[in-house]
Amino acid sequence: MERQRLLVIAAGGTGGHMFPAQSLAEEMLSRGWRVKLSTDARGARYTQGFPHTVEIDQISSATLARGGPAAKALAPLRILGGVCSAVFGMLRDRPDVVVGFGGYPSIPALSAAFLLRRPRMIHEQNGILGKVNTLFAKRVDAMACGTWPTDLPEGVAGHHSGNPVRAAILERAGASYIAPGDYPMSILVMGGSQGARILSDVVPPAIAGLPMSVLENVRVSHQARGEDHERVAKFYEDHNIDADVQPFFQDVPRRMSEAQLVISRAGASSIADLTVIGRPAILVPYAHATGDHQSANARGMAEAGAAVVVSEGELHVEPLTATIHDILRQPEEARRMAMAALALGKPDAARELAAMVETLAGGQSPQPGKDPV
Repeated sequence: MERQRLLVIAAGGTGGHMFPAQSLAEEMLSRGWRVKLSTDARGARYTQGFPHTVEIDQISSATLARGGPAAKALAPLRILGGVCSAVFGMLRDRPDVVVGFGGYPSIPALSAAFLLRRPRMIHEQNGILGKVNTLFAKRVDAMACGTWPTDLPEGVAGHHSGNPVRAAILERAGASYIAPGDYPMSILVMGGSQGARILSDVVPPAIAGLPMSVLENVRVSHQARGEDHERVAKFYEDHNIDADVQPFFQDVPRRMSEAQLVISRAGASSIADLTVIGRPAILVPYAHATGDHQSANARGMAEAGAAVVVSEGELHVEPLTATIHDILRQPEEARRMAMAALALGKPDAARELAAMVETLAGGQSPQPGKDPV
């Protein structure tokens, strides 16, 4: 009986790393591969959406960027322990390919793959490499880029695979867009997997400032952090605005496909979802993102006319009200923005990434900048 090929996916930390990892896992399972996910306790919180046949390998890792002196002192030992565990695991069950999606939980598996000379690649979701992917960029056989162009180290060539999206997003790819009008309209507010305080501070009063002729037709889905939930929900209630406020929406694909406008951070996964479904957006890049990568992520949508980009420093109530109003009162412009977003989407990103994996498994290297063979 032919041995079933094994892919080890190394990812963790945030939904931005885990969602595209989940998408690749779904695609590789459909191709008959076994899939293991190597992550830590923090990353394991995002595994509920993974297919149940994905084997979860929870190993130790750590970051030197956070925590007190004791935590930073122990971090190298925790990483070393994770690397040793990953090495022994790969000696027992040799993976055909190892793919890292960034985040410090990916360090042990990628290190083990490097030490054991297993075929390996990394996928960078953002326009600027994260710290872990920068560390491994010259130590892998292929580099897949979710955002194009991506700022890569000298001598490293990337392949523009796009950012894979979950199956639930693909099911609504290119969903018909109902332009704003004199009927119920939806605004989706997303601040990333942990919500965003600045969006909770500015967006509700900006929406409340809309003319009553518009506001009476508006319903809001607002993702807010747990500590902000009560005050955000109360604000909408006090202003008679139909709003559903939650710390995390499990049904983002449905809410996004029904929205006339999305107000969001500019995380790579959010951009991928917006462009695969095709929705106009107001994007607020996270000011403290490493290398300002969220501004790089948003650039393509802004240049295509699919989104209005507002920096945190310029995010104020009255200008935001005006921007929201401009989009909702111009249905043809909103429709054009939606079509521009859709034109940027790469719904086949998971298949492209899977083709790169299979090319590596066959002992070849995918050609940078070209479709994988």
